Amino acid sequence: MKRIDTKLMGIDQGETVLFSDFEKGGAMWTGEGERTRRHSIRFTERFRTLPAVHCALSMWDIDSGTNARVEISAEKITQDGFEVVFRTWADTHIARARVRWMAIGEVSSEEDWDLY
Repeated sequence: MKRIDTKLMGIDQGETVLFSDFEKGGAMWTGEGERTRRHSIRFTERFRTLPAVHCALSMWDIDSGTNARVEISAEKITQDGFEVVFRTWADTHIARARVRWMAIGEVSSEEDWDLY
């Protein structure tokens, strides 16, 4: 369990298109096997400690002729941002995908003292 000092908690959120491969015949739409896309996200304000980050697909356009195989996660989480990682495999063909994310954690206050 992540414990948060509740004197000042911040929530940052956003949404971004990860890819749109059907327009240009990209690998997510035409490829096979393991495929990964990474997208860097920067928070609007630095967190005081590492935040908890949640990612969810808000839109996906997927070929109905194959199985839907998708994994989405947050990796390389820092106080300044993280990477959204989208993975698929086998014969799954994905035209496009969009992700929504939310980060929750401690933020600094103007009243905080930095002694060093």
